[in-house]
Amino acid sequence: MSTRSPHLRFGLIVAAVAFCLDQLVKWVVVVPLSLETQPYGQIELLPVFNLTWAENCGISLSMFAKCNDTTRWTLVAVTAIVAAAVALWMTREKARGDVIALAMILGGALGNIIDRVRFGYVVDFADLHFGAFRPFMIFNVADACITLGVLLLVARALLFGEKTPAAADQAAKE
Repeated sequence: MSTRSPHLRFGLIVAAVAFCLDQLVKWVVVVPLSLETQPYGQIELLPVFNLTWAENCGISLSMFAKCNDTTRWTLVAVTAIVAAAVALWMTREKARGDVIALAMILGGALGNIIDRVRFGYVVDFADLHFGAFRPFMIFNVADACITLGVLLLVARALLFGEKTPAAADQAAKE
């Protein structure tokens, strides 16, 4: 019996699409739009959504946001370890939905790693707001992929619980 996921190829494609979409959108924000040089580093697209330049040296919610080489390379290493663990999990996961979720996390993590290596920070720009109320920190496509992937894993775990052997066999056939 093979331990390799029957959905691995599809998962790798999803991870590559997430990664490429993240890098493409960041390129648009950095190069053609030159968001950093716009007045206030901002472009209003909708009354509830702006493109706002933010350099995130930390992790989620800007924790560990000290901009220095030690933090930069520590976060690159930690994120790379997490990405490797997610990739390994993805190779063994039988449920297609979980492989998709893991692929989104992997693609997002790789996108943010590339930013840290290239710039020393993660380029964030998506600014959803309702007046002064901001339900989220400024984020990017990679962050959205990671968040959606984690939420999907949690939802599937809560809704479907532990897989029985029969359910695992059925998931492998999906």
